[in-house]
Amino acid sequence: MPVCLTKGQKVSLTKGNPGLQKVLVGLGWDLNRYDTGGDFDLDASAFLLGENGQVTRSEDFIFFGNAKDPSGAVEHMGDNRTGEGEGDDEQIRIDLSKVPAQVTRIAFTVTIYEAEARGQNFGQVDNSFVRIVNEQSGEELLRYDLGEDFSIETAAVFGELYRHGDEWKFNAIGSGYQGGLAALCANYGVETE
Repeated sequence: MPVCLTKGQKVSLTKGNPGLQKVLVGLGWDLNRYDTGGDFDLDASAFLLGENGQVTRSEDFIFFGNAKDPSGAVEHMGDNRTGEGEGDDEQIRIDLSKVPAQVTRIAFTVTIYEAEARGQNFGQVDNSFVRIVNEQSGEELLRYDLGEDFSIETAAVFGELYRHGDEWKFNAIGSGYQGGLAALCANYGVETE
């Protein structure tokens, strides 16, 4: 049975799972009844962050257009353009044993593609969650359901994995941003065109 987290809660991922190396981070969402009628395309991303909370290089921003970091530790498993179906809408695979030493946190985010042009925001999204699965056993280790706290935001930080000594922990963040992907990139030090 997975640990179900609340906003702001932190839990060790590796303490109760010694030897854990490969995890799958699943992110999911549904559209609510106030749908604008246009297609929604939500995109999951991961930012590999140093001690200062910034990426150390642009390749540390993992998304459908840059599916794998140079170390091979973090891999985006593909873009789901509709969010149809049950379960994870997008997944990011992490090999904890390969995460470079200078990376102290990995933030998991979701943005709405072309949100401003389409008049869309996270207030129109329901049942958002992030979950972490032991890739080897298939066991769901933890889950964080974001709830319905959003209104006009077009980007959200679902949570982050972070190093604490020799452990990996997870922090359930659930923070929204206006300004979409550009706002997240600016926050994490990724230069955009």
